[in-house]
Amino acid sequence: MSGQRLRAQFSRLYHHFNGESTDTTLQAVADILVCTRRNARMVLSKLEEQGWLTWQPSVGRGKLSRLAFLRSEMALREEQAAHWLAQGKMDQALACLDHDSTKLAALIQKQMGPSTQNGRQIVRLPYYRQLETLDPREPLRRSEQHLVGQIFNGLVRYRGSERIVTPDLAHHWEALSPTHWRFYLRPGVRFHDGQLMREQDVIASLSALSTRRFFAHLSRVDSPGPRMIDVHLSSPDPRFDHALTLPEAVIRPADRHQAQSSSYQPIGTGPYRVAEKQPHRLVLEAFDDYFGYRALTDEIQIMVFDEAAMCYLTPSTSLTPERLASHQTTLSQKLEMDQGAGYLLLNCRDGLAKQPAWREYLHAKLSSLQLLPRLAHCGMGEYRLFNAYGLMPGWMHHGLSSMSPVVPSPTSLTVAYLSDHPLYPLIAKAIHAHLLEDGIQVKTLALSPTDYFSGQHGRKIDIWLGAMSFGERGQAGLFNWLGTHDLVLSACTDPMLKTIENHTQRWRDTQDDSCAEHLARCLVEHQMVPLFHIWMGVMATPDLQDVASNAVGWFDFKSVWHKPH
Repeated sequence: MSGQRLRAQFSRLYHHFNGESTDTTLQAVADILVCTRRNARMVLSKLEEQGWLTWQPSVGRGKLSRLAFLRSEMALREEQAAHWLAQGKMDQALACLDHDSTKLAALIQKQMGPSTQNGRQIVRLPYYRQLETLDPREPLRRSEQHLVGQIFNGLVRYRGSERIVTPDLAHHWEALSPTHWRFYLRPGVRFHDGQLMREQDVIASLSALSTRRFFAHLSRVDSPGPRMIDVHLSSPDPRFDHALTLPEAVIRPADRHQAQSSSYQPIGTGPYRVAEKQPHRLVLEAFDDYFGYRALTDEIQIMVFDEAAMCYLTPSTSLTPERLASHQTTLSQKLEMDQGAGYLLLNCRDGLAKQPAWREYLHAKLSSLQLLPRLAHCGMGEYRLFNAYGLMPGWMHHGLSSMSPVVPSPTSLTVAYLSDHPLYPLIAKAIHAHLLEDGIQVKTLALSPTDYFSGQHGRKIDIWLGAMSFGERGQAGLFNWLGTHDLVLSACTDPMLKTIENHTQRWRDTQDDSCAEHLARCLVEHQMVPLFHIWMGVMATPDLQDVASNAVGWFDFKSVWHKPH
């Protein structure tokens, strides 16, 4: 008998007797369940096995048996709802609770946050969308970048608070010449599958970077001796050690570089290994053979709930890397302004914006001042957004036109954005309403991160809607963003691509971060429309110790711990 059928039988009995223990007969139970006495006896036996009730059959003709309920129907419903929640099935969980969102919120609340089970410290965290690939070779969104940093290590690590590069898999390094760097590897480092890290693993990982535009000057990687790695560049780069702190520069086993399993079962050397990756749940376990300090928390479980559920959440430790609900402001929190901006990237290569008149119109018509008021009518009250005038907070690069923009001609255009993000459909809806005033129809296209950042379907897209986050690198992160995502190649004209290349080289030569602002101004003046900045951070209670928000709105998993009451 299925669990659902068994619950239905229990519910019949529970309702018939109003949940009160009673004296009755087997025949009466059979009549309630609409079955034979034999089947009724079997059902009662199974309900006893579940621990939901007890059945004491009478001895002798005419005597009554004793039926005692050990569980309430609501308790069983909550158990079933918890089962659905564990699988990320919010609709089924809500149905079990008679669509009572308050009970659902309480149940989710009970499951989230820190706990101790069999001496193991576990932290469960809610998240609003499925986590995408954890393969560092693929374009990564903000949250995936954080997770890659928990699973993998690079030769070096960036300490953003001090803007310095610190040792990681390499304990020492030096620039032997402007185009020759040498790194000295730690001994005894193991991957999550137990293999020792070898020089060949480092060579394979770094050599693969040369296919990326940002690392196009990497010409050769070799090993002159045990625990030594030499990197040869085609042009000088005084910041090359900074570049190796990026997520794509982490070290992976050489035999895993072409493996299809790298996305759902990544193998790194980091403090956490992937124990389970399902659409509704990601489980990270502390790696006991980690070469650094072993993580204090034994297990991190990230539970994926849909957008409706996130509206009900006020968890003890709530992560909202992309958004923070306004009703959660009563919790202890420390918010940081995201170093980046939401943007509209105009397709000046193949889209309408290749015509100067259209480019000028879209810049003026779709400014943040024009759109954000409309967003207030599209359910945007729970997002902490504010107007952006540049690609970084504090930059003022987008000019405000005092005249109404002239419509080149009524037509239609296509806006593409990342799927599984609650904010972008609302912005697209606001853009549609805003342009419809001028007789312009808007079509939308929701893309996966791979399709979006690779510039897929570029010929039929007029505007890319998205967000760039430079994290702890601040404005210097602009160069990597432009040199990593092929989306830029699909949108920018050849002169703009040359401008990007020249500014990047000047930044490397001079080590002057102000080159980023000059390039950002050029981008905004020609083909990018900054939309908004956002506040990010971790909301925490005293249940979890040493929680500190990082530059992408998460926290270092290995450093937090639960103080038992």
